[in-house]
Amino acid sequence: MPVHIALRCDASPRTGTGHVVRCLALGDELTSRGVRVTILGEVTGVPWLTDQVEHRGLAVVAAPDDPDELAALACEVEADAVVLDGYHLDPRCGRALHEAGITVLSMLDDIFGSGQEADLYLDQNFGATPAPGVDPERQLLGLDYSLFRDEVLRHRPTSARRAPSDRPRVLAVFGGTDPYAAAPVVVPLLLASGRPLHVVAVAARAEIAETLEALPTAPGQRVEVVAPTPDLAALAATCDVAVTAAGSSVWEFLCLGLPSLLVCVVDNQGPGYEAVTGRGLAEPFGHLSELRADEAVRSAAVAVAEKLLSDPERQASLASAGMSLVDGKGRARVADALVGAVAARR
Repeated sequence: MPVHIALRCDASPRTGTGHVVRCLALGDELTSRGVRVTILGEVTGVPWLTDQVEHRGLAVVAAPDDPDELAALACEVEADAVVLDGYHLDPRCGRALHEAGITVLSMLDDIFGSGQEADLYLDQNFGATPAPGVDPERQLLGLDYSLFRDEVLRHRPTSARRAPSDRPRVLAVFGGTDPYAAAPVVVPLLLASGRPLHVVAVAARAEIAETLEALPTAPGQRVEVVAPTPDLAALAATCDVAVTAAGSSVWEFLCLGLPSLLVCVVDNQGPGYEAVTGRGLAEPFGHLSELRADEAVRSAAVAVAEKLLSDPERQASLASAGMSLVDGKGRARVADALVGAVAARR
């Protein structure tokens, strides 16, 4: 009987799409090995992501919040392992699953997920550090374990990007739902430089699209508003620079060799934001709350963007550094560890 691994994750306009997207990346690797994959959770209100799930032929089973009921459901669907990925998950889920004889992998983001009892812990963030009191062999830490869907790996170039044109294309994207409406704050700051550029802005909702389409532009500037796409990597491959939240898209753009300006949208992105910009792997655009409220911070962000957009050598350096750091093989390493943990428990 083939191994069956369940992915406990959710996506909605309110909670965002990142948890499901990275679980799909792991699912892509697992299904390529003949592993059966099921989503335990909900994917609602995000049509492009629902299409991605359906395209992969994955079953989606509604999951209860109660840990014991979740364990009972995992047994009912005959899951050998469950991947726990969600800030809202009860920290008792891991123990309940273990007591039912099920292997557990817990996804970590900062402190989220660290309280679960698990066989494996995955923190794919840059600079991730070992959790105290946990066997290092059970911790999968850092960018060597970054998870990328087939769509991303398909567009990874064989070498770093060439220098852009005099009118760079800038991709502005803040997740699949942009729940904090970052795009209407950030895109005007890109335009404030006054320099020629073509902004490709992903608008997750109609009201965001209307705001972006109404922005005034200077000569040589264009704002092209597009809907969220399941193949963001294909869109990224047409651009010279990105401005994005300091979430999972950062690792995708490093893998793709796309130089980036980072925005810290929510507090739990802070460690990743500081680590990546501190190492010079992306340029710091600022914290969203400060970009909304502080004119000095907005002016500094405009200056940072202008400097990067005017410096082809810096863009090329960022592209090369990102591709060297993120090799795109993380999901294979995670799958090796998870399938191995299942085999050890069987």
